[in-house]
Amino acid sequence: MLNWIILEASSYAAQIDNVILIIALLGGFWLFLAEFVLFYFVAKYRRSRSPKALHITGYDHEHNKWIHWSHYAVIACDIVILVFAARAWYHVKQSVPEHIDEEIRIVGHQWAWEFVHPGADGKLGTPDDVNLVDELHVIVNKTYKFHLESADVLHSFSIPRFRLKQDAVPGREIDGWFTPTVAGTFDVPCSQMCGLGHGIMGGRIFVETEDEHRKWLESATGKTAAIPGHSTGKLASTQGRN
Repeated sequence: MLNWIILEASSYAAQIDNVILIIALLGGFWLFLAEFVLFYFVAKYRRSRSPKALHITGYDHEHNKWIHWSHYAVIACDIVILVFAARAWYHVKQSVPEHIDEEIRIVGHQWAWEFVHPGADGKLGTPDDVNLVDELHVIVNKTYKFHLESADVLHSFSIPRFRLKQDAVPGREIDGWFTPTVAGTFDVPCSQMCGLGHGIMGGRIFVETEDEHRKWLESATGKTAAIPGHSTGKLASTQGRN
């Protein structure tokens, strides 16, 4: 629904956008209704027409019902939002698809992302893994499970076009998943303040076709590079760039 504002590039982006849209519509409805009532009463009960104010104690049920009815309506709207939000949360955060095409490891550093891809064998944690700094290469319409870590401080792995955001907590490995549905190159910023270099900590994700990914993997194999600082977990030491 919000694809015309910012591209929806993952399988669950539209579901998250729907939650945002529902919140905006319901909140907007009550905002405009409250403002309309406010200005209507300002005009109707202006001093020239009502020179003497009427004191209302608030104990009369006839007066209180207008407050109660609006409370019930707001609660009903809250329930609608909670239903849609809970469904989206469960789908994205609590459930993992049965079929996972590949697994990747993501490590946050001050101030760079370290991405570990499986090599030609398709398995993570083997000698042919490909380790890239600030570059993540995936195949369109394939489901990926990621293992997220932090080597130093709190970071937040974020792909706005995927509607994906997950904190990286030191000392913990947090799993998640995504399925890219649109080929292209998208930003991967850190969305959690992580020190002086936070503003320059930004990676990129390359969503490729299977043929493009195969060619990239062939060119990446055997190239080496080191990332500043220490790595977390069993990370490979190879880095390939186009």
